[in-house]
Amino acid sequence: MFNLYKLLFYLSLMIGTFITISSYSWLGMWMGLEINLLSIIPLFSNYKNMMNNEASLKYFITQALASTILLFSIIMLSSNLIETWQYNFNLMLNSSLLTKMGAAPFHFWFPEVMEGINWLNCLLLLTWQKIAPFILIMFTNNMELFLSIIIIISMIISGIMGINQTSLRKILAYSSINHIAWMISSLLFMKSIWLIYFIIYSIISMNIILIFKKINSYYLTQLFTNLNMNPMFKMFFILNFLSLGGLPPFLGFLPKWLTIQTLIENNMFMLTISMVIMTLITLYFYMRITFTTLMIKMNEVNFNIKFIKTNWMTMIFNFLSLISILFLTLIFNFY
Repeated sequence: MFNLYKLLFYLSLMIGTFITISSYSWLGMWMGLEINLLSIIPLFSNYKNMMNNEASLKYFITQALASTILLFSIIMLSSNLIETWQYNFNLMLNSSLLTKMGAAPFHFWFPEVMEGINWLNCLLLLTWQKIAPFILIMFTNNMELFLSIIIIISMIISGIMGINQTSLRKILAYSSINHIAWMISSLLFMKSIWLIYFIIYSIISMNIILIFKKINSYYLTQLFTNLNMNPMFKMFFILNFLSLGGLPPFLGFLPKWLTIQTLIENNMFMLTISMVIMTLITLYFYMRITFTTLMIKMNEVNFNIKFIKTNWMTMIFNFLSLISILFLTLIFNFY
C-alpha cells in the first residue's frame, strides 16, 4: 500500500533538487540540498524495520556533516577573509559535494546505507540523489588534478571492495562508485556527455532494481535460486548486468565510449588508460555473477520461492533499453 504522506515527501524531494540546480546563489543551492535531505529521511525510515531507521540515521548524520562543511566553505569563499586560503576552501567545497554523492574516499556511508533500505529507496539513492551534487561540481569545475585523484581512488576502491561482496545492494553501491568516477571524468570537459551518461546509468539501474524487486532477492544465493525459477528474468538480468559493466554491444558502452573519446581529445591519456584498466576489475565481478547465474542450477532451498508471473511492462522496458544502442548508433551516424 502506498502511503499518501510519501507522495508529499517525493514531491518536496524533487523540489529540493530543482531549487539547488536552478538557484543563482550558493545559499539557495545549500537550502535546496537541505530540503532534499529532510524529504528523503521519512522515505527511508520505517517503524516496522529497524535496519531502515539505522540507515536513515547514518544518511542524515553524514549529509548534515557534508552540508555544514559546504556552508562553512561557501561563507569563507564569499567573505574573502583569507585570500591565500581560497584554494583550500575550494577543496573543502568539492569534498563536501563528493561526500554527498558518495564518491571514494568519502564513500564510507554509502554501502552501509544501501544495505539498510529497500529496493525503491536504493534506486532513489543511486540516481536522483546524485543530480544536485554533480551539478554543483559543474559550477566549481576548476580543480582538474583533485578530481583526477578522486576518479582514480574511486575506481580502485570500487573494484577491490566489490569483489568480496555477497549482498546485491552493496554490489550496486560499489558499482555506483565506479560509475561516479566515470561521470566526474565526463563532466571535466563536456557537460552534455555527463547528461547522456547519467540518463543511461539511471535506465540500466532501474531495469536491474525492478528485476531484483520483482524476484524479491537481496543476496547472491537468493538471486541464483529465484532466477532459476524465472528464465525470462534470468536472461534480462544477465544482459542488463553486462550493460551496466559497459560491454560493447549493450547500451552501457555508449557513454563510456563518448567519455573516453572526449578525454583523449583533451590529451588526458594517462587518466583514460588508468580508468579503462581499473574498470576491468569491476567488469570481472559482473562477469563472475552473470556466469554463475547462467551455469549454476541450485536445487537446495532454505527459504520460500515465489513463482512470478511474467510482467510484460518490465519485459518491454528491458527489451527497449537493450536494443536502443542500435538506434543511438544510427542516430549518431546521421548526426
